[in-house]
Amino acid sequence: MVARDREIVVGLDVGTTKIAAVISRISSSGEVNIIGVGTSPSRGLKNGTVVNMDETVISIQKAMEEAERIAGVQVRNVVTGISGEHIRTIDANGVIAVSSESGEISKEDVERAMENAKEITLTTGRLLHEIPKEFIVDHQPGIKNPVGMFGKRLELRANLIVGDVNAVNNIVRCVERAGYGVSDVVLQSLASSYSVLEPDEKDLGVILMDIGGGTTDIALFLNGTLNRNFIVPLGGENITSDLAKGLKTSREVAEKIKVKYGAASMEFVEDTDILVPVPGIAGREQKNVSIDIVVNIISMRLQEILEFAYMEIKDVVPFELLTAGLVITGGTAKLKGIGKSAEEVFGLPVKMGIPEKGLYGLKDIVHDPAFATAVGLILYSLEHKERQQLISSGKRGLENLFKRMKSWFEEFF
Repeated sequence: MVARDREIVVGLDVGTTKIAAVISRISSSGEVNIIGVGTSPSRGLKNGTVVNMDETVISIQKAMEEAERIAGVQVRNVVTGISGEHIRTIDANGVIAVSSESGEISKEDVERAMENAKEITLTTGRLLHEIPKEFIVDHQPGIKNPVGMFGKRLELRANLIVGDVNAVNNIVRCVERAGYGVSDVVLQSLASSYSVLEPDEKDLGVILMDIGGGTTDIALFLNGTLNRNFIVPLGGENITSDLAKGLKTSREVAEKIKVKYGAASMEFVEDTDILVPVPGIAGREQKNVSIDIVVNIISMRLQEILEFAYMEIKDVVPFELLTAGLVITGGTAKLKGIGKSAEEVFGLPVKMGIPEKGLYGLKDIVHDPAFATAVGLILYSLEHKERQQLISSGKRGLENLFKRMKSWFEEFF
């Protein structure tokens, strides 16, 4: 049967290594009943960006068909997540002379300072949001609102969040070609926050790190707002690739070994004497390797990912302000011992981000950090029903897409 849109909400996570589709039926009382889940290996994306549209379409269709078969419904529209290196935060500085003869700073002066910062800094991408960090009046720093103060020189330090609308447009087009409409697009890290973070954590200060296959999406929440967003172009696929090279086997075999035997360090390996069977490539003989070789390869790449993320964040905000610590989610979060490794790098308390609150039906299937984004897309959609409207790809839909991307940040400011 064809499901009525008001009853069914579908989260479609189009990842670099995996497509995840979660179908929910919303009860009259607002309960989120999971009725269908489908996954498919992702082909056609690199670091969150479409590089082969045909392969991406096929992967989406496989995941959606599996979820529809389990749910017993035919889906019309989905809410999809967006990631990728094209979404980034740029530090910007702008400086102007105060316009009034009296030297009193006006709102117009503040706006001119922001325009100056954008003109100097923004050369590529579309501006999604500007976040003022501080104003400096006549070399006096740390001012939050200079309007009404007196001075001759006004300087602004801000963050500009920019993105490539065409990269988002390509994702929407792939979903359309797979046979579905797109009712909303949501920043992946923002969507994940709806399924694994509590409001108190966002207020107290928290880092959400979603370690996917091709990228690690990092969102920094402080005082209830999305303060910064980072994309690290490394993820679980890099660990798999290192294993394949180090063990001289295929990526498929390396992925299975990572899932079955993987750990962040030997501290989390129960049997340290175990030998890991590694099938040979193209008929070559199987070999057995020590478990410590496997874990050493994994731990080296994992350490690089964590340290890369730490370097991105360390100068943005004092870590002592992040009272709620670090929450890790995404498929790689299931690696044994990853929490302790992250604690050692960041010096913060760590917990695993698992979608579990307010879910019914097949909730056990999505009780997994790998489904944080797909479930979060559903929860985000329910909280922003007023924004739901069909988004189209192509030239006509670009401005609508741009407005939707800006709305990710405007809900906080």
